[in-house]
Amino acid sequence: MPATAAILIGMLRRIPKFFLLLLMTLCAGAASSSRALAPNVTLTPAIVESGSPELIRLHTPDTIVRVEGEWLGRKLEFFPNRDHSAWFALAGVDVEAPAGSSELKITEFTGTGRDALSHDFSTTVPIHPAHYRTSSITVEPKFVEPGPEERKEIEADSKAKQAAFATTADKPLWSGSFLAPVKAQPTDSFGTRRTFNGKLASIHKGTDFRAASGTPVHAGNSGTVILAQHLYFEGNCVMIDHGLGLISISMHLSRIDVKPGQHVSRGQQVGLSGATGRVTGPHLHWAIRWQGAMLDPAKLLRLNLSQVR
Repeated sequence: MPATAAILIGMLRRIPKFFLLLLMTLCAGAASSSRALAPNVTLTPAIVESGSPELIRLHTPDTIVRVEGEWLGRKLEFFPNRDHSAWFALAGVDVEAPAGSSELKITEFTGTGRDALSHDFSTTVPIHPAHYRTSSITVEPKFVEPGPEERKEIEADSKAKQAAFATTADKPLWSGSFLAPVKAQPTDSFGTRRTFNGKLASIHKGTDFRAASGTPVHAGNSGTVILAQHLYFEGNCVMIDHGLGLISISMHLSRIDVKPGQHVSRGQQVGLSGATGRVTGPHLHWAIRWQGAMLDPAKLLRLNLSQVR
């Protein structure tokens, strides 16, 4: 009996450890299931560089009703594709963003009202440096050292641009892949570090197209015109809001054919190319802006968005 009692006492002492091990096993299994159910995130282009537009795709179950996110200090607005088999966000990395690791945060929502549940997860996205050229350009002195009247005009332009950037549609207005705004050869000018008259250094935040004066300029995709006027540096300028903070900007036009508030369709003519503003000759400067980040238009044109919406 004493031996039997000792065995029973030993078993009783081991029971708490057994339950502890069982609890740890169950928790490990639950964590594993949670990881398996987390959406698969895909970024296109796969190599993320400074200045790169990015199409973020989440492969999610059809129980998801809403997806939100944050990346590089900017809010991500996701939308479902046609058959709700995936959620997308069209975002990007500013041309001046430093290289290094970044954190992409995503929240999924299931159900509505009291039945609503959320699931948070994050993933690390490395940002690689993009290598841009340097160049030197000569322009009229007034565009390097503006006088008092010119500075007043520049200040008024700044307010007009900020007002245009302040609002954006709460859904994507674009459909399908973006089109080049002109039938002309683009240059590799995006991101070029420029010196004007040997004094003023800046970064070229758009793509230049070798378009002769009077070349028809088209909307790269559907959207709403948020600015259509002459600006000091940009010349005759047209800005189109494509929704969720994505804006395309056409500069140096010789003629503007649209008005603020007007809806334009993909490929619709918005004006004619020219040589207004700070230029060295006729061409079209086309820029892409997402929530204040300036993105490479040439890379946006290479994105296949035909199956997105």
